[in-house]
Amino acid sequence: MTAGDTRFVSRLTRETLALVMAGGRGSRLMQLTSARAKPAVPFGGKFRIIDFTLSNCINSGIRRIGVLTQYKSQSLIRPLQTGWSFLRGQFGEFVELLPAEQRSEIASWYSGTADAVYQNLEFIKEHQPAYVLVLAGDHVYKMDYGRMLAHHASTGAMLTVGCLEVPLDEARSFGVMQIDNSTRVLRFDEKPKHPEPLPGKPDRALASMGIYVFDALFLLRRLMADAGVAESSHDFGKDIVPNAIKEGSVYAYPFTDLYDSRKQGYWRDVGTIDAYWQANLELVDVQPELNLYDNDWPIWTHQLQAPPAKFVFDEPNRRGSAIDSMVAGGCIVSGAQVIRSVLFSNVRVESGSHVEKTLLLPNVTVGRNCRIRNAIIDEGCVIPDDTVIGENPERDRKLFHLSEGGVTLVTREMLLS
Repeated sequence: MTAGDTRFVSRLTRETLALVMAGGRGSRLMQLTSARAKPAVPFGGKFRIIDFTLSNCINSGIRRIGVLTQYKSQSLIRPLQTGWSFLRGQFGEFVELLPAEQRSEIASWYSGTADAVYQNLEFIKEHQPAYVLVLAGDHVYKMDYGRMLAHHASTGAMLTVGCLEVPLDEARSFGVMQIDNSTRVLRFDEKPKHPEPLPGKPDRALASMGIYVFDALFLLRRLMADAGVAESSHDFGKDIVPNAIKEGSVYAYPFTDLYDSRKQGYWRDVGTIDAYWQANLELVDVQPELNLYDNDWPIWTHQLQAPPAKFVFDEPNRRGSAIDSMVAGGCIVSGAQVIRSVLFSNVRVESGSHVEKTLLLPNVTVGRNCRIRNAIIDEGCVIPDDTVIGENPERDRKLFHLSEGGVTLVTREMLLS
């Protein structure tokens, strides 16, 4: 990239306002979202899911960010206040919370993704951006939004949709696009029963990532028109994008790896128990697809002031160890064995216990002589001595939640029942 290209992209990012959709309940995560919004769910030992989207903004040079909250918004307020307060308001930088409000003229909360943005039109007008970047706050990925903005500007698009290839049998869960050789979108179907495959790739489809770049004036016009349509679901995928194709220039932006544009980038929808468990465990691979140790594209979060992790006792049957695992600060593995697992902040595993292929979320205590396998232990759980999880599916299904893939989810409420 030349200096001129860099200045071009930096101008685009300075003129962009990002809106992060963070109001989702994430019901497919079951009891993990009983007390928190999906974007607030812990991930990767010390982060929350929303940290990846926000970090992408900062690393891309976008520093005007609104976070639209609704369900269990308190679970996001504190992490955002403590972890994202470093932006300088006097320089026009901010991460601002935009909770749903029951105003006198509106009888409901956000009724769709487009309605959520529509209810914040005054916020957009106040900051007068040239471009509005609409993002989901519940996916895990690294993406340079500056490249997408440059693609948007170079094509003359009014709307650009981030996209990636997915297996055809998974495409029913996405918005599916058909594009021409110039990446112009010809057709968009939201969650079709029979997705159309890519030309020459009968087992693949081109899916929307739920990431949109709008010319700001075009967005305002489309949202106001949609708000007046009674039968509309007021959703970007179902209503705004298909109607925009009819009215203006809509282009696709293929999502590629940060460092190798020849291959598709890492992106995970961690919206189910199995997907969430798998994505976390992938991080302990020798060379994981998602590199958290990348100093050129750091993931920012609230840095808990915790002491280093500690492993104690070195006796034949009482040795504190963690193999092929990630262990966050404040953890103590006391005469226990941890294998291919992720231990979040301030976890304690007592002597004689064996933990394998398991996520121990913040502030979990595992008692003595426990055996835990293929599990997610939610924040604050205290597992009693001699507990066995992950060996008897019928018992786990009765006491806890057992996923389709055989992952056992344990919460504090389940332990008390």
